[in-house]
Amino acid sequence: MTGPSEEIQLSDGRILACATSGNLHGRPVFFFHGIPGSRLFRPSGGITGKLGIRLICVDRPGYGRSTFQPGRHILDWPADIEQLADHLGLDRFAVAGHSGGGPYALACAYALPQRVEAATTVSGAGPVETLDTTTGMTLINRFAFRFGPYIPWQLWRILVWWHFHERCADPSKALDAETGRRPFSDEEQIKIPEVRKACLLSEEEAFRQGLRGLAWDARLITRPWGFPLEEIRTPVHLWHGTADNSTSIRMARAIEARIPDCDAHICEGEGHLLLFPHWEEILAQFH
Repeated sequence: MTGPSEEIQLSDGRILACATSGNLHGRPVFFFHGIPGSRLFRPSGGITGKLGIRLICVDRPGYGRSTFQPGRHILDWPADIEQLADHLGLDRFAVAGHSGGGPYALACAYALPQRVEAATTVSGAGPVETLDTTTGMTLINRFAFRFGPYIPWQLWRILVWWHFHERCADPSKALDAETGRRPFSDEEQIKIPEVRKACLLSEEEAFRQGLRGLAWDARLITRPWGFPLEEIRTPVHLWHGTADNSTSIRMARAIEARIPDCDAHICEGEGHLLLFPHWEEILAQFH
């Protein structure tokens, strides 16, 4: 079952948008999309509902219907989620993040230990301090993590526009243009109509406000995150594929080594979209 999108006004006047799917009365899990992405990125609602999960997918600032937040930091995100949880009447909840949403799930686990019961990262990005972990990643992602900390904001925006403006104009055409460059497992997933639809709907909505939200979001995860992974006390589950060329398996290993209570699930031969074939297993951890 899927509920309608919802928008709330935060204490500073910004709008935060979310969409709920699965069991609308089930155990709450906030889900954070990748870069780019939106609240419309989610695997099968049928599986989510069957497992009794209420999946709350949230647009980060500048994506979809959420207001852009100038000067935002990764650690500003937990405060937004806490306000959304208060609005929804949720005292305790879990968090999960895919790809570029992974750091935000970890930030919530760090900043809200009294409310976050468990955190999961799926194909999550690793911290910039571990640059040796970019081996095996796409050229653009290696460039971003290696040089992102040193590039001024205005130049960064230009570089993001140069790389993403065609994708922003026609996500479907851009998705097809990537054929042959993905890991084999991801190529197979993209052929599944439901998966392709989820990816396209998410990106079309992600670019609703243009590219500024994406540019700032990518800038944040390629710089120091602002919190020590070693101080996360919430249980963390980590899922990563050995064939992922967007966020490397080395990134996953670096995160696992630094978080005290981290349970790593390494999927041989899987790529960046492993959340689709493994969604039921991932959600089962929240029971």
